[in-house]
Amino acid sequence: MAERRRDERGVRDVGEGAQAVGEPWRRRVRTEEADAWDELVVTARRTVSDGLVVGTSGNVSVRVGDIVLVTPSGVPYDRLTPDDTVGVDLDSRQVLGTLLPTSELPMHLAVYRNTDAQAVVHTHAVHATAVSTLVPELPSIHYMSGALGGPVRVAPYATYGTEELAENMLQALAGRSACLLQNHGTIAYGTSLDQAFDRTAQLEWMCRLWLTASSVPGLSPTLLSGEQVAEAGERLRGYGQRRG
Repeated sequence: MAERRRDERGVRDVGEGAQAVGEPWRRRVRTEEADAWDELVVTARRTVSDGLVVGTSGNVSVRVGDIVLVTPSGVPYDRLTPDDTVGVDLDSRQVLGTLLPTSELPMHLAVYRNTDAQAVVHTHAVHATAVSTLVPELPSIHYMSGALGGPVRVAPYATYGTEELAENMLQALAGRSACLLQNHGTIAYGTSLDQAFDRTAQLEWMCRLWLTASSVPGLSPTLLSGEQVAEAGERLRGYGQRRG
């Protein structure tokens, strides 16, 4: 799909810092936003290289203060440059860039408005999407469910890009940092792009694990209890190297 840009009639002059000539940017990109955009593009490209996204499906965002930087609609990630920075405020008003934001903007903003998220990754990962069509909740096949807050729920299907989908997603995310979207894909958030991406990758891996174990004829995989998942989740809170 070709790049799509807003025409100048839809652009508001936001006063000091706005460009008077050339492309209709709302205001200039600040240094911290430029750095965050570079990291967002790297993460978006990882979703493709790691097989979590095909083509322009899926999207990535990161919060910088009260601005959410988000991948644009219909633009391959390998074509994104610093000049393609897209940013909106929490009320979905575009304040940075000329490319249209992703059609899944309602989901991203719903996460930021209702959680402490600093980054969000949405994919159409194949194993996770397959699981979303089979069960209302990913069976607790591995203790890493605890790292996502508990058993991963499936949000009921709704048309992409709608407020209905965003609301279904929020209900499935209650007490969780990731969920499946029925017949659609995954969404995960974190305190950084790296954490949001890692949670996405872990979710896809657990879905693949469950599908693999469930496919053995005559056998059913052993599942963990809610208490076992919760205990693992508590232990995982202190996992990794301490900074200091």
